[in-house]
Amino acid sequence: MSKLVVFLYEEGVGELEQDESGLLRFTYAPAWLAKADAIPISKSLPLTSETYEGKRARPFFAGILPEEGPRARIAEILGISERNDFAMLERIGGECAGAISLLPEGVPPLPIENRLRTLDEKDLEAIVKELPRRPLLAGEDGLRLSLAGAQDKLPVVVDRDSISLPLGNTPSTHIIKPEPGHLPGLVANEVLCMELARILGLNVPEVTHRVIGDKPCIIVARYDRVHRAVAGLTMRLHQEDFCQALGRPPERKYQQEGGPMVRECVALLREWSTTPVLDIRALVDGLILNMLIGNADAHGKNYSMLYRAGERRLAPFYDLVATIAWPELSTRLAMSIGNGKNVNDINPAHFRGMAEEATLGWPMVRERIAILAGKVIVILKEGRLAQDSSDPAVAARLSDLITRRCQRM
Repeated sequence: MSKLVVFLYEEGVGELEQDESGLLRFTYAPAWLAKADAIPISKSLPLTSETYEGKRARPFFAGILPEEGPRARIAEILGISERNDFAMLERIGGECAGAISLLPEGVPPLPIENRLRTLDEKDLEAIVKELPRRPLLAGEDGLRLSLAGAQDKLPVVVDRDSISLPLGNTPSTHIIKPEPGHLPGLVANEVLCMELARILGLNVPEVTHRVIGDKPCIIVARYDRVHRAVAGLTMRLHQEDFCQALGRPPERKYQQEGGPMVRECVALLREWSTTPVLDIRALVDGLILNMLIGNADAHGKNYSMLYRAGERRLAPFYDLVATIAWPELSTRLAMSIGNGKNVNDINPAHFRGMAEEATLGWPMVRERIAILAGKVIVILKEGRLAQDSSDPAVAARLSDLITRRCQRM
């Protein structure tokens, strides 16, 4: 039976195995269970001496890995089966989202490092050009990088004006996402939506746009990393997305396919957040903003929990995109609002239904809709976003679309 040791903050917490039929099995280490300050690696994997098998073990670990096209290309490069979660974790599970890493049995974890391969502009251009063919630079010597999601992306270290690849056990600090060719304007769209959220007071990571070669890219600061000035090192913070926390595999991230519903997300925060009142209101703000900007693709993997200093909190929002900018994309909501399933049909009555289903106070939800919609209209009317936009034409079109949505709400 193949085994990988699961590390959290460079400390062994358990073993992940693959049985003869290919199913995953996870068991916490007795030494970890004996610690007074031991924490579970997932809400869906409570501390126990029993082994989690198959459908109970897979959602968390499969949720670490890339999805869809990037996953298929990585599997082809590494010469493994696309469906083999264990083999992929074995090859690229060294630098994941959060503070989890997986290493072969008997291989001790390296101490946190600051070992980098600095990239000049020509290197960056070559890597960005190569990413569609080699997601996460799969197979590159010294790199064991894994990030969930269906979009091409690359974890890097950004220090002032330099960009480097993290080597060994060096944590990355940012993620570069090049614009896919089939969604022109995506970078300008996402930068605008993230900046709008920031001005509104929502918790979002810092984002910047940069053209590398001829390819627009968005560079996102990782919220699951923190810099320790005393040691001069970047440290990892543990996190998991809502699909992992609720025990849903990544292929079930959409509600219509069995993915999380709003009421389940609210219940998760009520039970699991250490500050549920604040986090539930923040989640409501995120749900409202996604409807105001016209984001039909806000699914269970686009919301996460962040674990830090004994606290369990709703993580900053990410992947905020006005998907209505591309008429060819589906307008069906990844997560329904009440009985509303189409992003273009949502109105306050749907939010009232959502509030009833999730046992939220309708006056609070109604007030947040009015406040956020009103603020967005003012921000866009004043042109505060267009001034910093990487693409004025995209900014003007989105401003018009979003303003009309806010007026209707």
